[in-house]
Amino acid sequence: MSADAEGPSDDRRKYEFRKVIEELSEYEGSGTQLVTIYIPPDKQISDVVAHVTQEHSEAANIKSKQTRTNVQDALTSIKDRLRYFDTFPPDNGIVIFSGAINSGGGQTTMVTKTLESPPEPVQSFRYHCDSAFLTEPLEQMLSDKGLFGLVVLDRREANVGWLKGKRVEPVKSASSLVPGKQRKGGQSAQRFARLRLEAIDNFYQEVAEMANDLFVAKRHDIDGVLVGGPSPTKDEFLDGDYLHHELQDKVVGKFDVSYTDESGLYDLVDAAQEVLADQEVMKDKAQMEEFFESLHDGNLATYGFEATRKNLMMGSVDRLLISEDLRKDVVVFDCDGQEEYEVIDARHSTPTHECVDGGEAEMVEREDVIEHLMGIADQRGTETKFISTDFEKGEQLYDAFGGIAGILRYSTGV
Repeated sequence: MSADAEGPSDDRRKYEFRKVIEELSEYEGSGTQLVTIYIPPDKQISDVVAHVTQEHSEAANIKSKQTRTNVQDALTSIKDRLRYFDTFPPDNGIVIFSGAINSGGGQTTMVTKTLESPPEPVQSFRYHCDSAFLTEPLEQMLSDKGLFGLVVLDRREANVGWLKGKRVEPVKSASSLVPGKQRKGGQSAQRFARLRLEAIDNFYQEVAEMANDLFVAKRHDIDGVLVGGPSPTKDEFLDGDYLHHELQDKVVGKFDVSYTDESGLYDLVDAAQEVLADQEVMKDKAQMEEFFESLHDGNLATYGFEATRKNLMMGSVDRLLISEDLRKDVVVFDCDGQEEYEVIDARHSTPTHECVDGGEAEMVEREDVIEHLMGIADQRGTETKFISTDFEKGEQLYDAFGGIAGILRYSTGV
């Protein structure tokens, strides 16, 4: 699975990865025979092949013949997959899963999956062999939401950086020349206080310049700015309007933080967890608010599989809203030349279907319902949005509307 600049949207790619991860998480192996390799984008493929070859050689020492055979088969399959890549992996790296999974009745099935260019860059090379595939790093990538600017400061030092999803990236730091509160001999108290205030002002300007240089270019992508430090420092900094006015408007919280070195950036994120949790679903909340307004005020909304699909086919859907928790399949039946659809739980076997006119139904196709709807949406220029269930109206989308809805471009009466 891969995607380039002309490929699917981030939401779609994340959904596709999420599906694969859920599938991989259900697999089990007998003993430590499921192999996972995370390859960062700057790791030479030849080095990875050499590592896999060494692991294959060492696997000959595994006492259990079945485990030894399965591990070596998995490593051979991984080497075969690596041949398809050039000197370096594609953007964001590669993750390869391979191993003999339990398929019931004491039988095993060999599975190998390659995930190219995951949602976030693979940070480091990892080789993992266990009774389950290692999916946690990918799960963390998928939970990554939001871009926040971070500023921590006191009157001695300051650090600025990014919060990208759950990853803190320190970028710039500065130390101040603000003298201590005790004045030096020979200076009047008033003159010393004035010089100290000037030094504080100069330092705040320096910190703001660092933040502005880093954040202003991303001001249209940034979800907010978090500021931390002891009182009254952070309050003086914000109240003094030192930040660029567009950044000042994006400050979503200020927090008491004891440390202002790089560790203070991590402390700031910890202190802001409640605000960050709210920010993560703000965009989803806005989508659902618009959906309910369109539903009640202008008949410009649709919901449920049948009505939403018909509107998609007509090209009238501006945004397709899908619950992140939706796990359904759509089964297509041929009823005397007419297609009829039935949505079922993805884990259920194919149901029997009674045609509308009472005729005999013949199953034609079974497909993930999200893939089915997104395929139509892509053809009609409709944007797809995945909605979290971590807030009331997100739960309503799943529980009351079947996890499928749409905001319309115009009323269709469907």
